[in-house]
Amino acid sequence: MDKSLALDSPVVKGEARAVLLKLRMLYLFTGLAGGMFNPYLTTLFVHQGMSAGDVGVMMAIGTLLSIIVQPIWGLMVDRFRQTKLVLILSISVPSILGYFYSVKLFAIMVLVYTISIIFQVTQSPIADSYAVTAARNACTSYGTIRSLGSLGTALGGYAGGLYLSHFEITQLWMPFLLFSTAGAITVLSIAGQSENYKSAVSLSEGFKKLLSNRNFVIFLVACFFVNQTLTAYNSFFVLSFQQAGGSYSMVGVALLLASMTNVPSMLLAAKVVGRIGREKTLVLAALAYALRWAIQWLFPIPSVMIGIQALHGLSFGLFYVAAVEYVAAASGKQMQATGQSLFNMVFVGLGGIVGNLLNGYLFHAGGPEMMYLACTISALIGVVMLYWVNKRASSLV
Repeated sequence: MDKSLALDSPVVKGEARAVLLKLRMLYLFTGLAGGMFNPYLTTLFVHQGMSAGDVGVMMAIGTLLSIIVQPIWGLMVDRFRQTKLVLILSISVPSILGYFYSVKLFAIMVLVYTISIIFQVTQSPIADSYAVTAARNACTSYGTIRSLGSLGTALGGYAGGLYLSHFEITQLWMPFLLFSTAGAITVLSIAGQSENYKSAVSLSEGFKKLLSNRNFVIFLVACFFVNQTLTAYNSFFVLSFQQAGGSYSMVGVALLLASMTNVPSMLLAAKVVGRIGREKTLVLAALAYALRWAIQWLFPIPSVMIGIQALHGLSFGLFYVAAVEYVAAASGKQMQATGQSLFNMVFVGLGGIVGNLLNGYLFHAGGPEMMYLACTISALIGVVMLYWVNKRASSLV
């Protein structure tokens, strides 16, 4: 783009709107793919002969490897400037490998899951770094882009329940591949955009600078305590719902409700953050997490478990948007991708490892009630830490 063009010129605005549209379609397609596949993956593994404890261990090991390889992905992107290629691989490789989950061999399922998670882990940081910058260029909010991912996840989760009412769970890879392919094709259409989003600071230098920020470190630890509880939903909700007497069609309704609440939550997140601030928004969302798990602990009834999913938007939706914007502000323009990668390593990586291990063990040892009680306590610890971050931020104003 010609640097002499004014930022508010019709050409610049037109290009910014075009990028926004493509990114929204990307989030929609990948949301549909993940919404149809991911919530039922644990059930698929159990169907193929694995125990809930084995699933938790396998997912934790896969996530540990993803933390190790994520900096390597970052270094590859920085050195070879292949942001778009890496994003395409992160979408297409897991979808192609999805077929092999139908092979009833423990070693094959572990290998496929591990490879898939290694590639998939870089998808969110790269897509979010695109989205944050694109939103600023178009004078809109990140939430207006990310909300399309939640809409896709909502529709995908509901469609997944309907699909499984007519087809075997081992055939779930087909719609997953279809929508993932559409997402990869959308990325291909974002021609020549990757260079606009690369970090001007090396990965190691960026990590060192961010980790020297005490408030940012406390924020990351709080995110860990909050998000490790989300595995109770992502990995074990379908199992706990079935144990409470729910059916596949009913779980589809629950997943639809949960993800649909993300859409208005993410669209309104910018206004909430603008009114009360990022830090207070994070505290509010973390409290919604604690309330969500507490109700499911006290009332393990299918109808209650469906209704309580309305809190998903206030918990995950609001929290994620506020957290991504908090990271963007703390990272500065030169470390957007680095900051989002570090956040993703803790929020999804470490949180996923501990969450899958802990919640898998608790589900096996004491059932869903014990799992949801532990999640309530963990979320409340996150609330306290985020309140401290908020007080620190207020004292610096």
